[in-house]
Amino acid sequence: MKKLILPFTLLLVLLISACGQEEANDNNKTSKEQNEEFITYQSENGPIEVPANPQRIVLLSGFAGNVLQLGGNIVGVEQWSKNSPALADKLKDAEVVTDEDLEKIIELEPDLIIGLSTIKNVDKLNQIAPTVTYTWGKVDYLTQHIEIGKLLNKEDEAKAWVDDFTARAEAAGDEIRAKIGEDATVSVMESYGKDLYVFGNNFARGTEILYQAMKLNMPEKVKEVALESGYYTLSTEVIPEYAGDYIILSKYSDADTSFQETEAYKNIPAVKNNRVFVMEGEGASFSDPITLEKQLEFLKTSFLGN
Repeated sequence: MKKLILPFTLLLVLLISACGQEEANDNNKTSKEQNEEFITYQSENGPIEVPANPQRIVLLSGFAGNVLQLGGNIVGVEQWSKNSPALADKLKDAEVVTDEDLEKIIELEPDLIIGLSTIKNVDKLNQIAPTVTYTWGKVDYLTQHIEIGKLLNKEDEAKAWVDDFTARAEAAGDEIRAKIGEDATVSVMESYGKDLYVFGNNFARGTEILYQAMKLNMPEKVKEVALESGYYTLSTEVIPEYAGDYIILSKYSDADTSFQETEAYKNIPAVKNNRVFVMEGEGASFSDPITLEKQLEFLKTSFLGN
């Protein structure tokens, strides 16, 4: 009798094990199928099939803050984003890569690659993973975030942030204009290396917030030289001509700031009246949601003290 029970018990164990293995395989298959679902994204270069839920994203030029705000997992990113104080902590585990690091990118096993239209090796990158590029400045900064939202299959989340941020920035603008006057002007300058620049209304450094959302005024002289081109290089002696009633000065930690010791600079009314607000230059060149949130708080604190 015992001889009959032993084979039967063994057979039962094998059947249970087989069923369990089949169920596990089915679960793995379902999970894999979900990860392999694709959507068609209408890119600048035409429709492209991209993962509906990308798990490993490589960023080759900007947009890191857009992807992070939408919950994307970045495994590779260019050095410029990694250097941004607003993004550094969130990118600490991402590898630094360039458009020429093809072997390194392969090792990262991305399922989506994003970059600017100027990156190299797009054809080769497309063989690694679907690669989507954007032309810088082709659309405004808010539309760009919605485009990233479409790409990541999170358009609703992107639109919700845009609507909320716009409302908050416009409200802050109303408060600031009420305090400084409707006719007051604001210049945005940057000290980078040995150069000094003044910016138009869509060149990061808070310009989109100040001029577009808050509707603050740009000095006429700045409009003439920077509104269309985006920026203009200044020499020390002409700084006063482009200075508004208020100045936002984006300053890199290693920049040459000797211009601030000149009489031309010291005699600018904004300088004499303590109306120069210094912004951290590192990371200021981005217009992504994380950077924009930081800039909005900086501008509110600078102008309103809260």
